[in-house]
Amino acid sequence: MKIGFIGLGQMGSAVARAVAKSQEGDFLLSNHNQDKAKALQADIGGEVVSNQAIAQSGDLIFLGVKPNILVPLLKNLTEKNPVKDETVWVSMAAGIQLDRLAEFVPQDRLIRMMPNTPLRLGAGMTTYTCYNPDLISLFEDLMAQSGEVKFLDEKAMNAATAIAGCGPAFAYQFIEALIDAGIQNGLTYGDSKLLASQTLLGAGLMVKCLDDHPAQLRHQVTSPGGSTIAGSVSLEKNKFRHAVIDAVNSALAQNQKLGED
Repeated sequence: MKIGFIGLGQMGSAVARAVAKSQEGDFLLSNHNQDKAKALQADIGGEVVSNQAIAQSGDLIFLGVKPNILVPLLKNLTEKNPVKDETVWVSMAAGIQLDRLAEFVPQDRLIRMMPNTPLRLGAGMTTYTCYNPDLISLFEDLMAQSGEVKFLDEKAMNAATAIAGCGPAFAYQFIEALIDAGIQNGLTYGDSKLLASQTLLGAGLMVKCLDDHPAQLRHQVTSPGGSTIAGSVSLEKNKFRHAVIDAVNSALAQNQKLGED
């Protein structure tokens, strides 16, 4: 199978590396920055070619470009020369719905996905949707080495993007704040980084792997009159929970706007 990747930024190249771990194939790579394309080629093999070459010969094509570029790009690729009817197109653009892309390629050959950056380490959370159930196993096989992969109805994709797609950035901000607090209180950067990152990793695994609600897990480490409750009260006082919910809702609103532009 010839698998093409158009757009090799942070996300596009991470998806390409994840796919290369799961699938042997002929990889076709294209990016406006040729150095990035060649660096990825050195890692996973394949050929560095033009966008049009990928459109004409690819069996499955990942489109890793920004939302404002995706529709003009797809229009240009499909109008210049005929493309294969059986080609599967996979969009990574936030907010852009399948019916908008179906103006240019068959709807039953489209997949909309939203990965997140931890897939670089095989710990990603990728959500996706499509109208053709025959594409589900194909896509999940390709992404098998990326982390968790979850099919959703398209109406849920913007909300999922606001949590899983944007969420790592919010988590990094929290980790950064924990590190700063550690440094303020005498820890080295290295020690504080280890403590903060491993704590969030472990807490995430607890939530994922156990049936306990997060509130139950929180209560398990919150002793009466102890230090944890003092910190928790401070978070509530400073509207931590509200800030997180508002961040997700703001990201969701922006996703919806991107789909309308």
